[in-house]
Amino acid sequence: MGLRLPLDSLPWVKASDYPHIYDQDWMKKLPALPPRLERDRQAFLRAGAGDFSRRLERAFARHHADSGHGSPREQELPEEEPNQPDPENPETSLRPAPQQSAPWIVRTALCVEPRNGKLHVFMPPVHQLEDYLELCAAVEETADFLNMPVLVEGYAPPADPRLNVIKVTPDPGVIEVNVHPAHSWTEMVDITTGLYQDAHQTRLGTEKFMVDGRHSGTGGGNHIVLGGATPADSPFLRRPDLLRSLINYWHNHPSLSYLFSGLFIGPTCQAPRIDEARNDSLYEMEIAFNQIPNQTPTPPWLVDRIFRHLLTDVSGNTHRSEFCIDKLFDPAGPSGRLGLLELRSFEMPPHERMSLTQQLLMRALISEFWDKPYRQPLVPWGTELHDRFMLPHFVWQDFRDVMGDLNLAGMNFDEQWFAPHYEFRFPRHGDASYREIQLELRHALEPWNVLGEEAAAGGNVRFVDSSVERVQVKTQGMIGSRYQLLCNGQRVPLHSTGTNGEYVAGVRYRAWQPPSCLHPTIPCKARSSSISTTPGTNRSSPAAAIMSPTPAASVTTRSPSTPTKPKPAASAASSPKAIVPVRPTFPPCKNPTPSPSPSTSAPINKRSVKVSSVFRSPLSRGAESPESIRDASGCVSPAPVL
Repeated sequence: MGLRLPLDSLPWVKASDYPHIYDQDWMKKLPALPPRLERDRQAFLRAGAGDFSRRLERAFARHHADSGHGSPREQELPEEEPNQPDPENPETSLRPAPQQSAPWIVRTALCVEPRNGKLHVFMPPVHQLEDYLELCAAVEETADFLNMPVLVEGYAPPADPRLNVIKVTPDPGVIEVNVHPAHSWTEMVDITTGLYQDAHQTRLGTEKFMVDGRHSGTGGGNHIVLGGATPADSPFLRRPDLLRSLINYWHNHPSLSYLFSGLFIGPTCQAPRIDEARNDSLYEMEIAFNQIPNQTPTPPWLVDRIFRHLLTDVSGNTHRSEFCIDKLFDPAGPSGRLGLLELRSFEMPPHERMSLTQQLLMRALISEFWDKPYRQPLVPWGTELHDRFMLPHFVWQDFRDVMGDLNLAGMNFDEQWFAPHYEFRFPRHGDASYREIQLELRHALEPWNVLGEEAAAGGNVRFVDSSVERVQVKTQGMIGSRYQLLCNGQRVPLHSTGTNGEYVAGVRYRAWQPPSCLHPTIPCKARSSSISTTPGTNRSSPAAAIMSPTPAASVTTRSPSTPTKPKPAASAASSPKAIVPVRPTFPPCKNPTPSPSPSTSAPINKRSVKVSSVFRSPLSRGAESPESIRDASGCVSPAPVL
């Protein structure tokens, strides 16, 4: 529309006199908005409703007469009065001289255009919210007078804390909805429940299913924004130690970063942890923590100056951080001084109650840290972060400690409230039982790495390696010196959970073969990585790439309560997570690779996860199952399959 407006006919104004429209300062105290009745019919009251309607009727009559579709005009519109100086503001009513800057000329206009059989009203930019609301009221009154529906578009109203705004933005693959803030728990429940219901009624969902059938979030995130009604009310500007407590507690409890996150995690994700972004971040963060005063009034800019260059990703992007403070108190402009903290490590849950439990958890933590600031030494997790807390067992164990802290504070939280989050984030693929030993396979986490730049049609692109996945193997009732767990002929180094007879391990494997990935020459049937189980084990050590002739994944659908009689395994030729009962045909285990010790890593098969020939007793060789045949090397093949 702007290309068809006579913008060149406007009087000239020099750059220093141009009437720019700036965002107002949210720290300024604003009066309450006037009621709607006081804003209605302002344009009609100034000119008179009767006079306005008569002029409008004469204008329509003149148009029909000139076009030949109506009777000759009965009345002429009054001629415009010549431009005369205003005695109060003579400069604003004068015609500018040649080469004279004219900053008093109005350079914005309300544009009306019929398009596709509808009347579109393009709103101009305004400086104050009161002016925008008055203009909207005039448009509504005119549309009601003409009995003509209109579509309002154009510039949005100026940002104002007195106005609730819901923004709906289309993103690739998702529709992003930014809801207005809630001032109470009841209002928060109404907003969240209403959003899910409206999405369902419009045939939109808050979940999706991947190509292999796995249930996951939308990928668009469910970021939680915390703050106050105004920047002056923000708890993070009034008490910077509150932000310090959240960062400190989040770092010491990695379950808060991974239990509610999406599929894309790691140093290059959309919300990396502070210890994933930089190696020296803990040292620098401890220095920053010492600069925060305890429960004392501080300047609002202090928290931004202290944390701005620490809460970033590996490239220094302040927005792609687990704790985003772009809108906390950025001195660059008023739009960044809103006193808001954005938590980006939350994925969209499939149900509104799951989202409400996340928000309830945040409200409880803020209430606790407001009364009792959290000041504990930062735990140097190191490689243990991705060795231990990628497995669901340790994530849930750490989250139970969080629930214990809240219960000690009198919050009365129940860990079963978050059981749906655990099952949604770590789905169970199958379980089995053999000789009083229970085996469970559950999906685990795997960081995705951003690869190097490659040329594409639109320019340089960077792919994300999502071809590697991880599963958790958990056993109960197992005697470590009597039984062994094998994966594709390799011993799985199990790690004790602290419970007698309970062990856990993580198995990484290549799920599919993309053209761009780490180690592209190693196909899905080759072993190219290690089993990560022992906390603190470095997974970056190279592993041998040994081809494996074994078939696809094999798990079982047996429940722990079923008898211990061996049953056929399940084969997943298309996906490592499919469970289809078939009869396995495993080749004999010849020349097996020596089993590594539990404290070291071992190479695994990078096809699908196949747990076969897992339990054998070196102490009672004569008690083997009749279905198993032992070769000269002492390997059980094909033993009862789990």
